[in-house]
Parts: sequence; structure tokens; C-alpha cells
Amino acid sequence: MSRVQKPFQLARWRFVFAVAFLLVLVVAITWHLARVQVLPGEEKGFEFLQGQGEARTLREERIAAYRGVITDRNGEPLAVSTPVKSLWVNPKLLPAEDVGRLAGALGVSKASLQKRLAENAKREFMYLKRHLPPQDADIVLALGIAGVSSEQEYRRYYPAAEVTSHIVGFTNVDERGQEGVEMAFDTWLSGQQGVKQVLRDLRGRNIKEVGLVRAAEAGKDIALSIDLRLQYLAYRELKAAVQAHQARAGSIVVIDVQTGEILAMANQPSYNPNDRSNLKPAAMRNRAMTDQFEPGSTVKPLTIMAALEAGKVHPHTPIETSPGYIRVGKKTLLDPVNYGLIDVTKIITKSSQVGLTKVALTMEPKQIRDMYVRLGFGQVSNTGFPGESAGQLPNHQRWQPIVQANYAFGYGLTVTALQLAQAYAIVAGAGIKHPVSLLKNDTPQQGEHIVDHRYTDQLINMLKTVVEPGGTATRAKLDNYTVAGKTGTAHKVGPNGYEASRYRSLFAGLAPADNPRLAIVVVVDEPGAGKYFGGDVAAPVFARVTEGALRALQVPPEPAVTQLVSRGGHR
Repeated sequence: MSRVQKPFQLARWRFVFAVAFLLVLVVAITWHLARVQVLPGEEKGFEFLQGQGEARTLREERIAAYRGVITDRNGEPLAVSTPVKSLWVNPKLLPAEDVGRLAGALGVSKASLQKRLAENAKREFMYLKRHLPPQDADIVLALGIAGVSSEQEYRRYYPAAEVTSHIVGFTNVDERGQEGVEMAFDTWLSGQQGVKQVLRDLRGRNIKEVGLVRAAEAGKDIALSIDLRLQYLAYRELKAAVQAHQARAGSIVVIDVQTGEILAMANQPSYNPNDRSNLKPAAMRNRAMTDQFEPGSTVKPLTIMAALEAGKVHPHTPIETSPGYIRVGKKTLLDPVNYGLIDVTKIITKSSQVGLTKVALTMEPKQIRDMYVRLGFGQVSNTGFPGESAGQLPNHQRWQPIVQANYAFGYGLTVTALQLAQAYAIVAGAGIKHPVSLLKNDTPQQGEHIVDHRYTDQLINMLKTVVEPGGTATRAKLDNYTVAGKTGTAHKVGPNGYEASRYRSLFAGLAPADNPRLAIVVVVDEPGAGKYFGGDVAAPVFARVTEGALRALQVPPEPAVTQLVSRGGHR
């Protein structure tokens, strides 16, 4: 008879042990997960792991700020920023087999790219190319190469190019001002960059924008005092004159007499800020504000104005200039011819060295220097322009007669073209000194009255004769407007003193003379085509620029001048 098997029975203690073991295992796993994912402060806990994960996927990217626009006084753009893309790469993510393909897309050699990658192998960021047109950058990005990405930036563009380059200046690749107004007002124009968070995949590509950390703040705009119409005119005429006379350089400044605003300022040589591949340092200087020179005969009228104010002379005071020269100390000062007995007005008309010296020696040296100081010599104009020169205005303890004489007719001191233009603007403005400005003045600033209008009126009447027949600047005369001004032909200083064959040709004037609106100074440095007198080289530039500028500003022609021309007068 077979035995009947009894059913298997699990011992109670074994069951309890198994259940307890499973419960402990569940609790242990739950505790570990809690430490890793829930509890803060644990070593390599959820904060650590979360941070490590985000460090590999979550990144902060800058948002480029739009740089403020620079315009002329009428709103014409002189400097604007256009959107571009800059390509960059994470060298750690770039596959070696894709280096050649990437180099070909960038238009560079594979060897040069490999060298740069090797130099930046430990970094996670390296620019490939900056400031590409978006469509060109997209072609490279379309290759889908791991580690290659882009960021939006802005590139500065200058619509007027070399015509306004010395005033506006330029920025570097990071849009930081390097020259001119761009540098002087960089903080105002720059704005503030923004920041955003993005998620990237393992190939370094942005897959999602997580959020905005800080919005970009655009820079503020600036309106300059420059009138682009006058700027083009001044630049064109100056460039033509420098080329025609084979000159080394040149400058021109146009100031609004009523406000002190600089309406035009041009220099030669110039440069194109949009293409600086062949930029020469000599072409970058704003010579009208940085280059100092001895003004020569252009300051003779200012000495005469000091004499008028001191009561030493009046416009018709006779001065004996015979025999055509004067001995001062060991130096002999000459006139081109013996003018004989002439009045003070004729001294200006003919630019008589002898007559001016005799007038100057009747005054105290301090009286001449004080006039120069009040007119702005020896001081920067406070335009804020970087590198502006103050010139040199010596103040001797003891004035030798020859030093005083030289001082009076423009030697022994240096000025800039802007300072000389400001001085003539003060004369044109009835003795009121307005602060010169490169920024548009919506509300004209109050000027300082530094010379009585009686003396400026007398001086202007004397300066009118310079452009009339018999004067030194007949080529500065206009058909439809009265003109007043003064020529200058100054010897340049070389290693061994003043050089006989190197000159600086100048003309400083104002128009319309009977109700002045503009003060203009023209400087041509070292004309080399034969002519070098200010009346032959600089005066014609003044005439062409002044005529065009007054028409552009809609200054009505003066009837008296128009009638004179119609009756067969000048020209």
C-alpha cells in the first residue's frame, strides 16, 4: 500500500524572515532614492546630480545689445548697427573627421583650423568667424557638425564712410568705441547686454530657450551738430584742392556763428571705417582738432582787434611802413613792397608785416595774449573729442620786442583749425563766445560776451577789403554774398628751423559779412604744385564751400552784391 505525501509547509519563521527581508530591501531602496532625489545637503545628493546634469545641458548665453544710432543734425544716419552671426565651436565636441569639412565651409585651410583647435583644446569655446552675414553663417550651421554653434551680434556700419570718419570714428569687433564720437560717447551708445538660459544637446546645439535672465538694454542715440550736406561739400572741395595742389594734408572747419555748432569738419587724408584692412595711422587723425600749427597772418586781425580795444588805433589811423622793412632787435621784417604811408585797414588788406609790427609794439604783450586767451587759444574746446589739442600759447616772463612782434603776426604760438575757426566765429558773432559743439544743440547755450561789438564790427569791415581788388584773397569773393576773411601763408618748421620751401596755406573767413552765419577755416599743408599762398590755395576752397553751404542753409543772397555783379562787378 503506497504512502500518502504530506503537503509542504513553510516554517513560520522562514516566512517572517522573507517578508521582513523584502520590506527592509524596499525601505533601503526608498531611502537611497530619497537621499539622491529628495533630501537636500547630502553628498552627491539630488542637488549635486541636478547641478551636474544642468551643467552639461543648461547654459547661459549673452544677448547682444543694440548700439545707439549716430545721426547728423537732420536725422541722417552716420553710424548704425546691423545684425550678424558669429560662429563658435566647442573643441571638445568637434569630431576629428569633421575638421576638414568645417574648414572648407569656413574658407580656411584645414591645417590652420587644426592648429587653432589644438591651442584651445582645453577650452569649451572658440570663435570660428565673427560678424558673418546671417545667410553665410546658416550655410555652415546646416552641416550639422557637432560642437559648432552661433550667436547673434551686431556690426557697425557707416553710411557716409570716409566723409565723416574723422568725426564719427569706429568700433572694434566687440562694438566698443575706438576713435571719434564712438569712443568719446561709448558708454552712452553701448547699452547693456542681456542674458538668457538655453538647453543644449550632446552635440552642443541649442534645443530650447529656458528663460530670460536679463533683457538687453539698447544704447541711446546721438544727434551730431554736423549737417551731412555741408559735410559732403566740405570733404569734396578739400579733397579736390589737396589733390590739385599735391599737398601733404588738409583740414576744413565750418561753424554756425549763432550757436557755436560745428556744421562740417573734414580732413585729408581720410579712411573708410567700413574697410580698415589697409588703414594707415596717419589717415586716422582728426587733424582739425589734433594737429597744432603756427597760424601766421590769420591772427593779424586779432592783434588789430586788441589794439582797437586798447585804444591804440582806429581803422583809419595812419601807419608809416617805409622803406618796406623794419628792424626789430637783430631781425629784419619785410613787406613784399614798400607800401609807404597806409592806414590800419590797409595793413589788413595787404597783410603788411611792417605795419602790423609797429601797431603791436605800441601795446603791452599781455594785451595781445589776453585777446588770444579770450578767443580760446591755448585751451581745449571741451567738445569731449578724444585727443583734442590745446595748442601752445606761451606766457613769457620777459617779452623781447622780436618775440612780441612774432607773436602778433602768428609765430611763436600754435593753434588748431578748430580754435582758429572759433576765434573767427566770435568775431562774426559780435564778440559773443559760444561753446563749440559736436552735438546738436536743441536749446542754444548762452554765450559769453568777451569783446565789444564795436571792435568786431570795425574788424569785419576791414576784413571785407581782403577779398576786394588789391587784397590778398580776391579768389574768396562770392557773387551773391559779402565775405570777410584773412589769408595766411606760414613757413613750416624743420630740423634746422623755418624752411624756405615748406608752407602751410590758410584762409579764415566769415559770411555773409554784413550778417554773419558761418565761420570757415581752410588749412592746406605743404602744397607742392607751385602755388602756396593762402589766397591761391585755401581761399578758393573757402569760396566754393561757403557759397554751397549758404545756399543749402537757405540764406538769402544779399541784394547789394547781386546788383553789383549784374552791373559787371567782380566775376
